[in-house]
Amino acid sequence: MKSLKPTMREKKRYLLVRGAVSDIEKAIYDGIGVLGMSKLGFSKIKTGKDFAIIGVNREAVDSVRACFAIWPEKITVERVSGTLKGLRK
Repeated sequence: MKSLKPTMREKKRYLLVRGAVSDIEKAIYDGIGVLGMSKLGFSKIKTGKDFAIIGVNREAVDSVRACFAIWPEKITVERVSGTLKGLRK
């Protein structure tokens, strides 16, 4: 099978999220629903005690921020990066 051209690949952005880490998926699900969740390409990369690193599609970063803004508990996006190495600096 041939590999995809760089223009056809899904471009991910990685978000460093702090706050109510256990409610991240629920906040996004309540904000944009099942269809929106599937368009996100959501993936949890790493979770800690008070932070999480999540991966989403490039076009969906603003939607994720909006979902966190309307969630009753505090969830903030500290940084957004195109690479995991850039996020961990």
